Amino acid sequence: MRALVTGATGFIGSAVARALINAGHQVRVLARPSSDHANLAGIDVEIVQGDLIDAGSMLHAVVGMDIVFHVAADYRLWVPDPDVLYQINVHGTRSLLEAAQLADVKRVVYTSSVATLGINDDGTSSDETTAVSVADMIGHYKRSKFLAEELAFEAAAGGQDVVVVNPSAPVGPRDIKPTPTGKMIVDAAAGRMPAYVDSGLNIVHVDDVAQGHLLAAMSGRSGRHYVLGCENMTLAEIFSTVAAMTGVRAPKIKLPVSLLLPVAHVAEAVAGITHKAPMVTVDGVKLARKHMYFSSQRAIDELGYQPRPAMEALRDAVDWFSENGYLQ
Repeated sequence: MRALVTGATGFIGSAVARALINAGHQVRVLARPSSDHANLAGIDVEIVQGDLIDAGSMLHAVVGMDIVFHVAADYRLWVPDPDVLYQINVHGTRSLLEAAQLADVKRVVYTSSVATLGINDDGTSSDETTAVSVADMIGHYKRSKFLAEELAFEAAAGGQDVVVVNPSAPVGPRDIKPTPTGKMIVDAAAGRMPAYVDSGLNIVHVDDVAQGHLLAAMSGRSGRHYVLGCENMTLAEIFSTVAAMTGVRAPKIKLPVSLLLPVAHVAEAVAGITHKAPMVTVDGVKLARKHMYFSSQRAIDELGYQPRPAMEALRDAVDWFSENGYLQ
């Protein structure tokens, strides 16, 4: 199989590219000239230069491909100009879907996020069937991913073969930026997490998310989406688990979300002047009001998805961050 992976220089995308290569497939990646190619080191891929905001480069990239894994996205909870998120996440997705259709690509696997799904108010796990609308999306990142996912479903309804996957909070090796979840793990592992809020995430190993992409490509139903997650954990559990791995003190102070909101407003006001990302964001604090708990049962039943325990995912993440100097 000949596969194109967008976002392969990033965290999830590089894991998908590696999983494809390990399965014996030919891999082409779409990467901007300015992208850091560190995550592609040591793997045999064809690199095509291009950009999600350049429709012509995407058409060039998809020609000759059997399948496209559209993993690339702008994953930031704060940006100086929110239009950038919509240009990349929404318009870029539309252009890629159109290019894949023009090039007669057999199937597109679109990487969405659990951020687009509904959240149960009682703290129980939600899934692909939980009611949700764009009005429920907090912040520009979630709204842009929701709108992009809608484009994928519309393309499938129009006859294009498109499967959607919704990763939860992946952790593991090669989180070079790192992601917001990875940053929390780094801070907890280094003893720089003084407090926590009463919230929670669904933790999953990034390599299991990558395997879920391949399973969706092989067995997923067009127009259907699949949560790729593993284990629900409170932030307190995550931080204490990570702290124990490095021998630092786990945070003991639980802060009310209401106390952080004014701090986040001030931080974003300062960021608007300095153009440097704030340490805490308004959207991030608002998201922390609910436990982001999800079930992957549909992927388990329909795709044969089998993620490893969250403890292993956290261990691999801590080991990689430690080995690469993030904990200093």
